[in-house]
Amino acid sequence: MSAFLNDELSKKTSIFGLHLWVVVGICLGAAVVLILFLISLWYTSKRNSNNAQITQNIISTEIKEIRIDPSRRTQPENPVLDPNPLPEPEKEPTQRIQIEIGNNGKGHLVKPDRVGSGGGGSGHGSGEQGGGGGGISGPEVSHLGWGHWYTLRELEIATNFFAHENVIGEGGYGIVYRGIMEDNSYVAVKNLLNNRGQAEREFKVEVEAIGRVRHKNLVRLLGYCAEGAHRMLVYEYVDNGNLEQWLHGDVGPYSPLTWEIRMNIILGTAKGLTYLHEGLEPKVVHRDIKSSNILIDKQWNSKVSDFGLAKLLGSERSYVTTRVMGTFGYVAPEYASTGMLNDRSDVYSFGILIMEIISGRNPVDYSRAQGEVNLVDWLKTMVSNRNSEGVLDPKLREKPSSRALKRALLVALRCVDPNAQKRPKMGHVIHMLEADDFPFRDERRASRENGPSHHDGMKERVMDKRIIESGNSSGYESTVQTNRSLLTKKEIDDDE
Repeated sequence: MSAFLNDELSKKTSIFGLHLWVVVGICLGAAVVLILFLISLWYTSKRNSNNAQITQNIISTEIKEIRIDPSRRTQPENPVLDPNPLPEPEKEPTQRIQIEIGNNGKGHLVKPDRVGSGGGGSGHGSGEQGGGGGGISGPEVSHLGWGHWYTLRELEIATNFFAHENVIGEGGYGIVYRGIMEDNSYVAVKNLLNNRGQAEREFKVEVEAIGRVRHKNLVRLLGYCAEGAHRMLVYEYVDNGNLEQWLHGDVGPYSPLTWEIRMNIILGTAKGLTYLHEGLEPKVVHRDIKSSNILIDKQWNSKVSDFGLAKLLGSERSYVTTRVMGTFGYVAPEYASTGMLNDRSDVYSFGILIMEIISGRNPVDYSRAQGEVNLVDWLKTMVSNRNSEGVLDPKLREKPSSRALKRALLVALRCVDPNAQKRPKMGHVIHMLEADDFPFRDERRASRENGPSHHDGMKERVMDKRIIESGNSSGYESTVQTNRSLLTKKEIDDDE
């Protein structure tokens, strides 16, 4: 049998005169290659399908698009940029826009109000259609049920299609425009730049951090717009610029910011931060306290703005480790070196802000002489040399009393202590700023024993001692240490 097979396989064929066994081998090899090729195609197709699904999920967690019923569209495909566009006719407020929260398929309904109703108007549910079909989806923000829903078309009309002359501020986060709503109320519209999902993150942070906050020293967030890839936040309009413009801008030989106005701005800012740190749960750490983020109204009241870098910190956590963000010159040293963030980081920035308000100087100014570049170091040197009045802004028309100046300087120096645990909380800062007898409470008993004239002299010595201690060291002594040194000084005076 084997001899027969060998003879048959050894016969030559008509295919190039090849032996039969060679032809059979070639056929088997080709079949194996074909099978492997088909398997490879199947595997590649399956992998591409999985990658597409993963990519779709990743994209859905970044910028999500709002898709609205095409029948509700009010803006043409190619709108003509009319500088004085007519407002859209009022729609019935019965339309419901479903917002899908998260990726779990669960959602809730937001029912927009009529245009122009309450607080500068809310969205009326119309807008540009998102690309393609599919269900209605929205940004992954837990508080989207709150506030007014502004449409893109509505904000375009309010800002004259985001005209350049309506720009009132800009930075890495986006551009802020002044807008006039249909009820003639002014708003500030922050158009967040879509930079690899940064717009979505800042959108979520600001809505979650201050969406429901109401405080006279915090800029009020009125609502938001989320259509297509657009993310916009709508704030109350504060009509007197920001603190940086009044401190460092061209205001003439004398600043309109009197000492009383400056102290009012400091106190108002402190109250706003105290509410964020101690009046909310979870507490809000702003992370970017600086003069340009303190808005001023016509009555010279301060309002803390720009919560794009804010972090939420639960009561069960003393700090959170995060990527260092903020503005050079205002960032707390422990946060800059370790990334460990808590509410004392805002206290440090607030201390820098006090120094800036008192002196009229930038936190870091390379145009100044060596030794005066860093505001903190220069101010400590001036205080150590008993030249407190030398730190005052030269544009101040009237100088404050020595007592008021020294109290403000002492508060500022305590806030910038490099040891975060020694910095006061914002609630304590308010108490120090408002208490007329700070820091003389420990000497009340001495005044009753030694008479008013001796007490007044002791007050000045105590104030100078505390200021100099804060200036010479990098911070201030603990309350126990300070009280002990003051007690020793009192005993020496009594012996004399």
